Amino acid sequence: MDIRRDFHMAEGEGEWSYSKNCRRQLSARPGQWSRLPSSRCTQLLPRTMVVADLGCSAGPNTLLFISSVLSSIAAAAAAERCKPPSGGGDDDDHHVELQFVLNDLPGNDFNHLFRSVEEEFRRAAGCERAPHPPYYVMGLPESYYNRLFPRQSVHLFHSSYCLQWRSQEPEGLEAWRKPCLNEDNIYIARTTTPSVAKLFQEQFQKDFSLFLKLRHEELVHGGRMVLIFLGRKNEDVYSGDLNQLFALVATALQSLVLKGLVEKEKLESFNLPVYGPSVGEVEELVTRSGLQFSMDLIKQFEMNWDPFDDSEGDNDVASSSRTALAVA
Repeated sequence: MDIRRDFHMAEGEGEWSYSKNCRRQLSARPGQWSRLPSSRCTQLLPRTMVVADLGCSAGPNTLLFISSVLSSIAAAAAAERCKPPSGGGDDDDHHVELQFVLNDLPGNDFNHLFRSVEEEFRRAAGCERAPHPPYYVMGLPESYYNRLFPRQSVHLFHSSYCLQWRSQEPEGLEAWRKPCLNEDNIYIARTTTPSVAKLFQEQFQKDFSLFLKLRHEELVHGGRMVLIFLGRKNEDVYSGDLNQLFALVATALQSLVLKGLVEKEKLESFNLPVYGPSVGEVEELVTRSGLQFSMDLIKQFEMNWDPFDDSEGDNDVASSSRTALAVA
């Protein structure tokens, strides 16, 4: 599998497309997320502010992110008595403009994404609302495990529901290697050996450390990152929600093998490029990086498996079913 080319969400606007099936991702925003972009923006209001959404995909959630940031910056600008223009017109030293950069792998459906952005432009133009800063949107097709921006050029990085995905399948479990070390499994399952589970863990450590290093080079001094991704409740690598989910997927694939619809060799050699870390693992890697990142918030929160269940509940870790981490 060529991850850069093949690894992307379902395209278009059909029944099974990502754009029609991303309600769960929409809920992956703890209550305090909406305050994060503006928490220091009074210190960051330059003439041009660069905001990057990493792993934007092609659904409506990135449009909500753009809207939230615009509202936050407009509120901060108003608080500083530097009312931004609604678009066009004269500019001066107090007016901030925003450059949004939407990033995902080259296989992402950027055509659908920018049609959605254009539709949002038109909808917003017909609505009466408080003025927002002028903003511009561009796409950047590339893996966020590579350098994306010039040094010290980005003011805010955002990534939601993405960083559980790895840059590749774990080293040592590539499809061409024989014998297959994780036979009949596609992730860490109860029958996965500790040595194989460690390979998944080491791939996460390598990728996340690289991600931190790259973003540290690209952030301006005082810049922010808001990262939301799937994780697990404790340090047991066999106990995460992703383990349960992909164990069910593996069982379904095994039934297809028995029916002759999938080749047994292909299943035995396939491993997902994914890993759900614990809070402790994330904190350790941030500290070990030596990059002087300050974690203003690291929060574990829960989501219902049912994307159409809008009940809020109490987000109790013990009573909910899917674990996510928010790091800022």
